[in-house]
Amino acid sequence: MRSTLFFCVALLACSGKNDPAPTAMYFPPGTSGSWETVTPATLGWNETAIPNLLSFLSSNNTRAFLVLKDGKLVIENYFGKQLANPALDFNASSNWYWASAGKTLTSACVGIANAQGKISLDAKTSDYLGVGWTSLTLAQENKITVRNQLTMTSGLDDGVANPDCTTKACLVYKADAGTRWAYHNAPYTLLDNVIANAIGKDLNAFVNEQIETKIGMDGTFIKTGDNNVFYSTPRSMARFGLLLLNKGKWDQTQVIPSAYFDLMVATSQNYNLSYGYLTWLNGKASSMVPGLQTVFNQSISPNAPADLFAAMGKSGQLINVVPSKGLVVIRMGDAPDSALVPFTFQDALWKELAKVIQ
Repeated sequence: MRSTLFFCVALLACSGKNDPAPTAMYFPPGTSGSWETVTPATLGWNETAIPNLLSFLSSNNTRAFLVLKDGKLVIENYFGKQLANPALDFNASSNWYWASAGKTLTSACVGIANAQGKISLDAKTSDYLGVGWTSLTLAQENKITVRNQLTMTSGLDDGVANPDCTTKACLVYKADAGTRWAYHNAPYTLLDNVIANAIGKDLNAFVNEQIETKIGMDGTFIKTGDNNVFYSTPRSMARFGLLLLNKGKWDQTQVIPSAYFDLMVATSQNYNLSYGYLTWLNGKASSMVPGLQTVFNQSISPNAPADLFAAMGKSGQLINVVPSKGLVVIRMGDAPDSALVPFTFQDALWKELAKVIQ
């Protein structure tokens, strides 16, 4: 019996010797512009396919494209050189808007405030915005919670003339909260006021204090029409992507509470399986798109790895995270197409990326 036990233990020990060691995640220092790199060749990637990838990006109005592997920069490319005025070149120091990719950043802020006991996800939105923030009856309005805002299930009508409008007259009843999924900017934008009222300080101050200073990120929310849009440098977008890749933890500091992070990257309701907490999810059996109530029997990006999750914004602003491969993919730029959320472009991008990443 003793010899059999010894044999089993020895066999387990030997079998573990050839298991690959987990790759350590790299986090760029926040006090300098340095960022470690790794070459595609070192990773065994197909370098001959990179020129075609960059040509695809250039032809689709890309300004910045970055790929991280386990936190290290593998590809960093900037497009659109202004030969007549080099000062206008887009580079690592240039600022650009995230559009709706900023929704995922807002979601992280809600999660942090929730962990601090300042926001309850199941509290009525009116607890933070005051009664009468919509044109609904009191009974209808009382059904809308912060969680509904995070999951696009407010029940407010996204078919109004201006779905970005946050005034009471624009916030009209379509269905009871929690019974319908619809991509609607206005309820999302009002999360900014929920956060500010709950924590008693400006949203930008909270983002800076709770996220930016902890991960070395720059950026600010700027009021743009009815929307509140986040702007940053490309590398700051990549830093946030790296935070997401490491499940909300920056090195040894848990920035986004782990329990809330799990909510962000899991299906949040039964209508659109491809939507978490203001975060898009790949690899699901079905998906929905803005402006339609049609359920499509496919994932959002069939050409991408199934475990990809994403922050996506108008004009092709992308933060793609692939945990199984340790990847973060960043794209900033002008519109590759007219889509409110760039599903088609993202899928086409991964068709090209798959030729590079082995």
